[in-house]
Amino acid sequence: QVQLVESGGGLVQAGGSLRLSCAASGRTLSVYGMGWFRQAPGKEHEFVAGINWSRGTIDYADSVKGRFTISGDNAKNTVYLQMNSLKPEDTAVYYCAASNRPIMNHVYNFWGQGTQVTVSS
Repeated sequence: QVQLVESGGGLVQAGGSLRLSCAASGRTLSVYGMGWFRQAPGKEHEFVAGINWSRGTIDYADSVKGRFTISGDNAKNTVYLQMNSLKPEDTAVYYCAASNRPIMNHVYNFWGQGTQVTVSS
């Protein structure tokens, strides 16, 4: 099993920045990649960004391209999400995810508890 712990959420004004962090522990030797998802009230769970270490690729949702940057350390099984130029529509609970299987179509099998990000207008 892999356990994920997120940190770094909070309240910020529109146009501001936040940095989320996620650390994986447990059976992390076989982690293929990590990523971030979010869910806003009344909306579906959506992919935000992901790093696929096995393929050496990085993916972003169109809604965050140019504003969010995902980075991570494969050896330490940590991943970060730098969020700049935040908008009220970015308000959501953000979840860290990891996979110990080859990642297809942004499907992950381990999840963190989530951290709230609130952007005020």
